[in-house]
Amino acid sequence: MTDPSTPRVAVYVDFDNIVISRYDQVHGRSQWQRDDARSHAPGRGTDVGERLLEAQVDVGAVLDYASSYGPVVIARAYADWSLPANAAYRQQLVNRAVDLTQLFPVTSGMKNGADIRLSVDVVEDLFRLPDLTHVVVVAGDSDYIALAQRARRLGRQVIGIGVAGSTSRALMAACDEFADYDELLVTQADDEVDDEPDATGAEPSAALQPPATPGGATAAEAAAGESADPAAAPAADLAQEDRIRQRAGTRLLMRAARLVHDKHPDDAWLPFSEVKSQMIRLDPAFSERSLGYSSFSDFVAGRKSVVEVDKPKGSGQARVRLRPNH
Repeated sequence: MTDPSTPRVAVYVDFDNIVISRYDQVHGRSQWQRDDARSHAPGRGTDVGERLLEAQVDVGAVLDYASSYGPVVIARAYADWSLPANAAYRQQLVNRAVDLTQLFPVTSGMKNGADIRLSVDVVEDLFRLPDLTHVVVVAGDSDYIALAQRARRLGRQVIGIGVAGSTSRALMAACDEFADYDELLVTQADDEVDDEPDATGAEPSAALQPPATPGGATAAEAAAGESADPAAAPAADLAQEDRIRQRAGTRLLMRAARLVHDKHPDDAWLPFSEVKSQMIRLDPAFSERSLGYSSFSDFVAGRKSVVEVDKPKGSGQARVRLRPNH
């Protein structure tokens, strides 16, 4: 049975709204309509395709932010998924367990009616699932003001997410919180990390260490020397794969710490338990044991280049914080 004290989050995305708003934000007001961008797929080779690439929406950033409020139990995106501009996102959304709700326009050039369908679904879910605590609406349309007001009257916390310059100020006021899409983005440069684990930190257990090549040489040494031994190439591949997995774990830790810190801006030190819970919400497959660590404490200790650890004496809970340069 679900713990009634646990927050439960539902996310509803007016996908056309957010994609069009982002395109117009990057390329100029009403440029989406002038380019007939919905009929093009993102990609190199055409001017509109390249513009779509430049204005791509990071769906993961939106879902990650929503998960900072609690486990996401409903995630739906509304659009005409047969259109090339939207179809390019289908796999990305499916990989994040988002339900794709298909909407066809009634007449040529008419809005697809996402605001009505989304609003009906939200109200139905609120009555059907009384344990929902947070409603995240990803859109900027003033048509959602009544929905936000109704959800708040029903005792839910309403979080809006929209693109700057395309969001109704009245909708912002109708929500408990409103986030600018641009503020959710974390650039790749922010997550550049050194090889993990740190030389000064805990090492993964021997079980997941890449095997040494004959003669005691490491995989890297064997690869550098272009050893003729057939075992050298597989060992080098294993070493590279392990580095990729370790870096992914580090980026996940950093992303989770940022999201938790956003909820507690006055305290840089974050409890281990909150950070790990957020990491699992971002990636349910995360396990420190799969990375070769016997405990989460060891996993964090192996990343001293990006985090600091505070272990109070006695029974106090260990805490972690990102280093200033991260």
